Amino acid sequence: MAGLSIPGVTDTYNTNDTVEKLMQIERIPLTREQNQLDEYKSQQTAWREVNTQLTSLRDSTKNLYSYENPFNNKLTTSTDEAAITATANRSADIQSFKIDVIQPATADRFLSEELASDFKVPAGVYTYKVGEKQLTVNWKGGSLKDFSNAINKRSNGIVKSMLVGASAGKKTLLIESLSTGKENKLVFEGAAKDLALETGMISTVKSSTSTFGNTSADLRQLSYKEAGKAERMPDISLTRAQILDGKVNVAPRGGYEVSIPQAAANNPNTHISFTVKATSVQDITEEINTSIQEPVIPGGGLAEFGGITIENASSETLLPKSTTKPVPVDTVTSKNIFYAVFNDGTERTLSTPDILNEKEQSLDLDLSDYKGIKSISVRNANTGYKLEISEFTAYDSASNLGYAPNHAITEAGDAIIKYEGITITRPSNEIDDVVPEITLNVHDKTEKTATIAVKVDTEASKNALIEFVGKYNQAVAKINVLSQNKPEIITELDYLTDDEKEKLTSQLGIFSTDFSLTNIKSNMQAILSSNYRFEENSTVTALAQLGIATNASGFSGSYSQSKLRGYLEIDEKKLDDALENHLDDIKNLFGYDTDGDLIIDEGIAFKLDKQITAYTQTGGILALKTSTLDSKIKSSQTRITKLEDQMEKKEAELRQKYSSMQGSLSSLENQQTTISNFTKQQNRQNQ
Repeated sequence: MAGLSIPGVTDTYNTNDTVEKLMQIERIPLTREQNQLDEYKSQQTAWREVNTQLTSLRDSTKNLYSYENPFNNKLTTSTDEAAITATANRSADIQSFKIDVIQPATADRFLSEELASDFKVPAGVYTYKVGEKQLTVNWKGGSLKDFSNAINKRSNGIVKSMLVGASAGKKTLLIESLSTGKENKLVFEGAAKDLALETGMISTVKSSTSTFGNTSADLRQLSYKEAGKAERMPDISLTRAQILDGKVNVAPRGGYEVSIPQAAANNPNTHISFTVKATSVQDITEEINTSIQEPVIPGGGLAEFGGITIENASSETLLPKSTTKPVPVDTVTSKNIFYAVFNDGTERTLSTPDILNEKEQSLDLDLSDYKGIKSISVRNANTGYKLEISEFTAYDSASNLGYAPNHAITEAGDAIIKYEGITITRPSNEIDDVVPEITLNVHDKTEKTATIAVKVDTEASKNALIEFVGKYNQAVAKINVLSQNKPEIITELDYLTDDEKEKLTSQLGIFSTDFSLTNIKSNMQAILSSNYRFEENSTVTALAQLGIATNASGFSGSYSQSKLRGYLEIDEKKLDDALENHLDDIKNLFGYDTDGDLIIDEGIAFKLDKQITAYTQTGGILALKTSTLDSKIKSSQTRITKLEDQMEKKEAELRQKYSSMQGSLSSLENQQTTISNFTKQQNRQNQ
């Protein structure tokens, strides 16, 4: 309908614009508060970013003087890295030493014969043992591939299986122990043994043994000469060893040597077993020490004639009887009884437990530990123990299982190395108990003697210092941006992306009136520029001597404002020289103990850490800043919510009033139109 006006829907009198203009004035306090809230949030974000930068710097700083500081890192080198390498702990000594790898530690790795691809593994309980570990697989029967996968799935670090493609249509099964060392032989039991025999992985062998050292003919006089023996102490002699009831009884100071059968000595799998029992007896030194030595005078002789014997009178020395006792002979107690005698004439003590405990003990010697052995020397140097030693039994450890591998890739064996000429065996290729604080990693046999060198890892120290300088400069850059309103500060940071520059530009000078940042910057600069003389003869006492300073590269004859902003520079050549020649000084420069309590209490890193911690710790300066802003933000958000409610009510009130006014005006206009139309109608009727 023409002229129809609905208040609140039509806007004949522009009341909406009027209300909006009035509300813009009303919203000024709200807009001001919203802008203030945005500023609070920006400040809080900036403080948190400062906290992040300083925390990162503190972590890098702490790394320079903590127990894990890089100045103690060690680096190892090997002249034959394919054969042997080493890793050194931080407390390892700077040194070099010689190593020969005779053989690395190996594990049993056995191959089967070539098998048809469709070979079926019968059902059964398959048991594999390695040392004290055991793997049991309850197999329901199936293909070689599924059987191999079943072993690997249940392996648990004991054994591993693999199928190797042999000729066309053929497969070979590999079973491998995952533990090195001669004591970790791969043992097949139950269905596993049956399968290994069926597939030609192993074959049965007869166990053979030989005995020796149980007859008088086997015992030989010792060629050994005892050093440092007391004058009246009897020699260790075969005369004090005799065979009784099948055992060799060795009295105090008795001994003998017995040759090992050549076939047994030449077999690397030979073991020799025997028993020994030590029993305490009256110490022979008691009789020696109670006797008084007199000159031995021969008899006067005799003569016989006609069945009559006439003896000469005994000779007389005309010397008085001796009343002086000789120096007493000390008792001897030695646990070393058995010795390996080698073809080159050298000897080595056989490794045995404590024998002098008066209990019969069974001993087992692995001759692979004594390559080149020809005989065993038994020497009872004790003066108060007798020994009972059984016969020696030599047996082949491989055939002792009743089977032997047919296609062994490798067999279980210990690593054998020579350290500075000393032969050492270990079951693993990682050997950490030979050289203190150093782990040797054996890989292969050495062709010639390898040299392991341990030196300081200067590269790690250099990287740590470079990281420290980088973190310091990042923190200083952030402080400069927030505390100064100078656009060139951002322009000078050419490593920033466009987005990073835009963000920093929005933060430029945001804390120009807050002295917290300028204070920490000046404090850090003072710490870095100070001298630290931790010893009288210290060579390096300042950071600048390392080639790290705010002007390490020099001004080059021209003034540069950017060099005055507190950033650190590195003279790499100077730093390399200092690390090479004064590493201990550098370590102390960053942190040292002044009072001998083993706690670092001085140095650049220590002081920086302490300074930065005051800002970044819980309840510190930056935490106080952000918590204060948290309170302001909450208060501002509360005020904004209140103002927004007020604005909504005010706007509703204005719209109500203007709607009523618009309705009244519309009603008046309608009345005016009605009157006007009535007047016009009356005029037409009167004409």
